[in-house]
Amino acid sequence: MSGPLDGLLVVDLSRALAGPQAAMMFGDLGARVIKVESPSGDDSRSWGPPFVHAEDGAGATESTYFLSCNRNKESITLDLKRAEDAQVLAALIRRADVLMENFKAGALGRLGFGSERLMELNPRLVVLSISGFGHDGPEAGRAGYDQIAQGEAGLMSLTGPDADHPQRIGVPIADLLAGMNGAFGVLAALRERDRTGRGQIVRTSLLASVVAAHAFQGTRWTVGGEVGTAQGNHHPTIAPYGLFRCAGGNVQIACGNDAMWQRLCDAFGIRADDPRHATNRDRVAHRDSVAELLESVFAELAPDELLHRLSDAGVPAGRVRSLDEVYEWEQTRSQRLLIDVEHHGVGKMSLPGSALRMFAVDAAGSETETTRVDHCPPPVLGADSDAVREWLESPQTH
Repeated sequence: MSGPLDGLLVVDLSRALAGPQAAMMFGDLGARVIKVESPSGDDSRSWGPPFVHAEDGAGATESTYFLSCNRNKESITLDLKRAEDAQVLAALIRRADVLMENFKAGALGRLGFGSERLMELNPRLVVLSISGFGHDGPEAGRAGYDQIAQGEAGLMSLTGPDADHPQRIGVPIADLLAGMNGAFGVLAALRERDRTGRGQIVRTSLLASVVAAHAFQGTRWTVGGEVGTAQGNHHPTIAPYGLFRCAGGNVQIACGNDAMWQRLCDAFGIRADDPRHATNRDRVAHRDSVAELLESVFAELAPDELLHRLSDAGVPAGRVRSLDEVYEWEQTRSQRLLIDVEHHGVGKMSLPGSALRMFAVDAAGSETETTRVDHCPPPVLGADSDAVREWLESPQTH
């Protein structure tokens, strides 16, 4: 394996999405990731449809959900209630740099792998522990699922057409944010281990990750005393910034300052001196009249023509693409956001790629891309059990 994290060993005890996402990020960057599954497998292996099957009908059946967050990993099955299998996990922990888990509070301890035991087995171990609502506090014991967290952490109240129709975001954003925050925390702990020689426990939660992502909506309340509510496809503090109808479709416009507004007005013959629209503060206060004005001007323009004129005017704009259009878009492919792998049970498949690209720069300033391109497919359940056990019996460390 290649990548900046080559040489690190991650033991992934997590299930579903938040933990597997964090572990996959390490695998994408070259770490060796061993996914430990129960004999029945990660819950997400059964989350479907859709499922994919081998063309000959004889191979594995895999859920597309599982495939989304488990590339670049090996799979070993262990029943941690069995003493022999618990010993295998202990051997993995002794060699690991990182352990990731998202069991309910106290569950790992009841299996004999509480914090004290983990550090006893490996004082250099960095542990990532992801929960639903935090590891302490009055509701620490609650199970964490993405949609519940989106609601409890206020995100659904900010999403949807209006305050009376809260809406979940179309991807499991609480899980994904928790995974990304967890991966970031682990890297920080590994950096500290370089100085101290000791590992530590990194904790995050779905609740913490959503609240930390409130951004201006958070300070809108904590500083400004204003409770944000859902406002559909228009920004609450910038105008015009949102989705606007045109002939046969829609476009999105983002006028981030008054100079952009002036360019928009000049390009489309709009009165820029209307006192209702002179500054961003004015336009936010009269958002409805801004939208009505723009949609009347755009009414005779098809999306492609409108986007072309907006681009010429230097006004940021874009279309709303369906997912198939996104993955067929040349810009998406140019960013290595689609990768091809050969799955051992299903065959050839394309997967969404990593958000990161890496480049080495020489003394002359020339860049050479070092992004990992040799990706491994998500593993068939238990595919690497024998190989991992054999490796654990060898004297090598990684």
